Amino acid sequence: MEKLKILVVDDEGRMRKLVRDFLVKQNYEVMEAGDGEEALDLFFAQKDTALVILDVMMPKMDGWQVCREIRRYSKVPIIMLTAKGDEQDELQGFELGVDEYITKPFSPKILVARVEATLRRANPLASEDVLEAGGIELNKAAHQVKIDGKDMELSYKEFELLSYFMENKGLALSREKILNHVWNYDYFGDARTIDTHVKKLRNKLGDKGEMIKTIWGMGYKFEG
Repeated sequence: MEKLKILVVDDEGRMRKLVRDFLVKQNYEVMEAGDGEEALDLFFAQKDTALVILDVMMPKMDGWQVCREIRRYSKVPIIMLTAKGDEQDELQGFELGVDEYITKPFSPKILVARVEATLRRANPLASEDVLEAGGIELNKAAHQVKIDGKDMELSYKEFELLSYFMENKGLALSREKILNHVWNYDYFGDARTIDTHVKKLRNKLGDKGEMIKTIWGMGYKFEG
């Protein structure tokens, strides 16, 4: 199978090497750029980039400008890296069409997990059309869930929630992140909405509901 190409853009050579080494181990092909202008040159020279990992603070052209330029021509998934945990930055990123947002310092393993989850979401019609974990089988195209081979009735939001959990297996997901992805960014709601849906979903899943772990004060994690 052909390796997926990932463009890593960061002005710190040490950071690029760290990210590249982890991604290469996972069988991705990695291209590197040290500033925004070089990133755009590389991106437009390569027509088959599968994902871009983009640092915000860079010389010549910052990550926001690079993101704007790419978004004018492409819907390629973009993961933004930033040293600031600033909510305004995060909101700006989502407005520009950023798919994921990771604050430095981060664990490379978490970055790889986010890369894989983002690529799965970006290619829902690939082999990931059917998600499986611990006896739960979710078919996105048919909008169908089976538990140990038996059909399970879920509401639309419960289905979306379970899909999101299964796509991000093993990752801690904050309530804000779940709201953004399952209820969309324009939903100004209450985190209790999520807790209510999770409770209903757990009840319907029976014993399998234990796969959805609560992370106190933060959100949830699906462990299949």
